[in-house]
Amino acid sequence: MAKKAKAARRSRVDVFLNIIEKGGNALPHPATLFAMLALLAIVLSGVTSWLGVEAAMPGGDCADGGNDCIRPVNLLSKSGLHWVLTSMVENFTGFAPLGTVLVALLGIGVAEGSGLIGTALRLLVLKAPARLLTLVLVFAGVISNTASEVGYVLLVPLGAIIFLSAGRHPIAGMAAAFAGVSGGYSANLLLGTVDPLLAGLSQEAARSVPGFEDYSVNPAANYYFMAVSTFLITFVGTFVSEKIVEPRLGKYQGDAKAEEIKGLSRDEKRGLLYATIVSLVITVIILIGLIPADGFLRNLDVPADQSILKSPFLKGIVAVIFLAAGLAGIAYGIGAKTIRNDSDVMKGMAKSMETLGAYIVLVFFAAQFVEYFKETNLGTIIAIKGAAALQPLADYPIPLMLGLIVISAVINLFMGSASAKWGLMAPVFIPMFMALGYSPEFVQVAYRIGDSTTNIIAPMMSYFALIVAFMQQYDKKAGIGTVVSVMLPYSFVFLIAWSIMLIIWILLGLPVGPGANMLLG
Repeated sequence: MAKKAKAARRSRVDVFLNIIEKGGNALPHPATLFAMLALLAIVLSGVTSWLGVEAAMPGGDCADGGNDCIRPVNLLSKSGLHWVLTSMVENFTGFAPLGTVLVALLGIGVAEGSGLIGTALRLLVLKAPARLLTLVLVFAGVISNTASEVGYVLLVPLGAIIFLSAGRHPIAGMAAAFAGVSGGYSANLLLGTVDPLLAGLSQEAARSVPGFEDYSVNPAANYYFMAVSTFLITFVGTFVSEKIVEPRLGKYQGDAKAEEIKGLSRDEKRGLLYATIVSLVITVIILIGLIPADGFLRNLDVPADQSILKSPFLKGIVAVIFLAAGLAGIAYGIGAKTIRNDSDVMKGMAKSMETLGAYIVLVFFAAQFVEYFKETNLGTIIAIKGAAALQPLADYPIPLMLGLIVISAVINLFMGSASAKWGLMAPVFIPMFMALGYSPEFVQVAYRIGDSTTNIIAPMMSYFALIVAFMQQYDKKAGIGTVVSVMLPYSFVFLIAWSIMLIIWILLGLPVGPGANMLLG
């Protein structure tokens, strides 16, 4: 009887996984999807214009045909065609996320190319006491998000090796690292490339709302919430690993033998020392520029903008990431002898750019879709009508945000790219929630929770196949279902714990980042 019940449960899981896999495979490439959406926006602008669709701004009326009435702009018209042709290049080059991601990644590319990030992660895990090994591994996974794929290609396999060497199940170590790297993708104590990327998309969406054409979303807009989330994911991930996943896996019976984990070489230690000194110097300089009322990193020329929240430091946080990561990487490279001349520095930057080929193609089409959606007024009309439908829930942010979290988590199962999902969702949800009085930064937090929690069970996630390959080194029968079954407890518990944290945040009325409150105003 027990065997039949187990087989039935496995059958249901297999059916669910097959639906996810087939659904994800049926989707076109994200760039193609945005190209199709851009074309759809053009067609819909014509159809809605011909049908006479309109929406009145809150407090306004379309009966008198005044400025309070929003109508579609027809891009299928002669003037619309001219706009499409003349704006294409500007849509692409002016797309906010493009420049911010490129600049941030140049600096992080130096730190990654010199070996600084990989060595620091290895040291963090190697120096962990045996009883804190799981906790440190999950924490290292979260921190690794600062430099995109480092956690996937370095820390996940390293977690398996370390656990096997400690006499524990290697897949448990791999799962703990993967949970931190991918399940805690949005949490971090440091700003990474994902922060300016999402902030840029949120800013573009917010500026589509009449009256908010100059609205700015800072890359550090979610920092308070995500910094606290780092510890939440670390402790919850550790609990799930040690109380649920590892006991379920049992004792490892495979053929893999423990490998010797090499400590840091003298050069690597010297490199870390140099990088630490440079990082401390940069920190002191920043503090000197920010803490005094007349600090050089404050905007003293404009009395209304002299606070830290409106300082050039926060407005230029992407440049700070570039300089800090780049200088620390160069210092490490000199000490570790991985950088011998300026050409090595430029190679690190160039290598980081090589990984962005697909992203730049995606951005081109995403930029066209976002601008078409904005120009046609379709986003504003949808936001007004959607906000009207949600008006009864306007004073209840908890069910609103929990609903957005669930929608984000479900879409993530079919579309792996964080930028593609938010590029699709932001133009709809941000204006809609802004019409209800909620800030774009707050809406972005809810999206990030849903996006992160189902990463580890989403076969469409770009590194999922790599995780399957890593797992097959220790279990030759492992496949997609194996990875999902191991990671599902993390996904489920992360979703619940993170949602509870958001509820507490809402009840306390805390800002989600510097100058980023829950409500507009």
